[in-house]
Formats: sequence, structure tokens, C-alpha cells
Amino acid sequence: MLNELIDKRKTILAESEQHKERRNELNATASKFARERNALNAKTREFVEEAQTNKELRDQANKDVQAAKEERNALNDQANVLFEELEVFKKEHGSIKNRGIKELQKQIENMEFRQQTEVFSVDKERELIEKIKQLRAEIRDQEAELEQNKDMRTKLTDARELRRQASEVHARVTELAELAQRHHDLMVENYRNADKSRETADDAHKQFVEAQEAADAEHKSFLACQKELRDYDKVIGGLRKKTRTTRTTKEQKAVRQEAERIFTSFRSGEKLTTDDLLLLQRSKMV
Repeated sequence: MLNELIDKRKTILAESEQHKERRNELNATASKFARERNALNAKTREFVEEAQTNKELRDQANKDVQAAKEERNALNDQANVLFEELEVFKKEHGSIKNRGIKELQKQIENMEFRQQTEVFSVDKERELIEKIKQLRAEIRDQEAELEQNKDMRTKLTDARELRRQASEVHARVTELAELAQRHHDLMVENYRNADKSRETADDAHKQFVEAQEAADAEHKSFLACQKELRDYDKVIGGLRKKTRTTRTTKEQKAVRQEAERIFTSFRSGEKLTTDDLLLLQRSKMV
């Protein structure tokens, strides 16, 4: 029975070591996924922070665009007032009675926009360019006539300066709008990257939980094996102690019987050897 228990204990011990080894492997796997998850979460935070920074920069650029537009419009309004006065003077005193400078300039801007955005045949584009030249020449003619008058010359100079300033501000509006768009694109890209990183982090966390739960199950099985081993150790230890006690009792009985024989022989007159005396001492008969 004792040998059978010892064999069973060896089996439980091997099973315990397997659970321990598997638990350690799963804990290592869980730690790996935890590190990946933490790194991805940190990267997600970086993407979100970068997106937020670009959002703030975009919003500021949009505010600057609005402020620049208001400044440009104010300059254009001032220029338009002067051009209106020039138109009135021209109609009253000028020899040119057709379209005014403001209208001609607007036509030129529309044509230039069409030239930049539309596809023309070679002949049509040449025709458009020639038309723009004619309109500019007409503007120069009207301006030349207006410059004949000192007051009108001053107004025309001021109107041109205001228009020039408005054009510079408009260029800044365009730059700021492009800047706002760049920051908007970066914001969207970073938010998109944050979503991807967060999704990957969630997958890593899921794998971490699965590995950790499996490791916990292996650890529970390991502890159960350890308890079973302790129970076997108690039973085996008790049996071994009982076996030793039984063996000792048998040995003591045999010594006692031999000692009684020697003592009987001694009383009959036989001599005792040293070993006989030692045996009698062990049996506590002397």
C-alpha cells in the first residue's frame, strides 16, 4: 500500500510541475500582451494629444482667417467708396460713358479665374487673354483721364493703395486658410491613427485577459496539486512511522527473548560473554 501511495504521489508531483510550468508560460505571455497594450495606449494618447494640438492650431488659423477677411473687406469697402466717387466724377465730366473701372476690374478677375480653372482650346484661350488685355487698356484709359484732375488723381492713388493692401491681406487669407486646412488634415489623420492604435490595444488587452485567466486556472490547479501532495505526505509519513514502530517492537521482542535465554543459561552456571552482557543491558534485565 505504501509503495502504491508513493507512486501516486510521484504522478501528482509531475502534474503539479506541469501546471507550474504552464502557469509561468501563460504569465509570461500575459506580461508580453500587457506591455504591448500599454505601449499602444501610450501611442494612442500621443496621437490624441497631437490631434488636439492641431485642432487648436486649426481653430486659431480659422479665427485669423476671419479677422483677415474682415480687414480685407474693410479695405475693399474703403476702396469701393473712392471708386464710386471716381465713377460719379467720370460720368459727369469724362468723355468715357461706358463701364466703370470697378466693373471692368471685376470682369478681369472673373476672366482670370476662368483661365485658371477651366480648360480652353488654344484659340479660345488666346481670345480670352486678348480680351483681358483690352479691358486693362480700357482701365488705363479711364484712369489716365481721371488723373487729369488733381483731386481725382489723389482719390485714384488712395483707392489703388487700398486695393493693394486688400490684395496683400487676401493673400494672407489664402495662406491662413491653407494652414487651417493642413492642421485639419493632420488632426483627422491623428484621430484616425488613434482609433487604429486603440483598436489594436483593445485586442492586446483581450489577449492579456485570456492569458491571465488561463494562468490563474493553471495556478489554481497547481495549488490543488500542492494540497494533494501534502495530504499524501501526511499519509505516507504516518505509514512509515507505523512501519518503523512495528519493526522496532518486533526487534525489542526478539531481544527480550534472547536475553531471557541467556539469563536462564547464566543462572544454570554458564559464563556470559561481553555480547551477552550488552544484550542483557539492552533488554534492561541487568
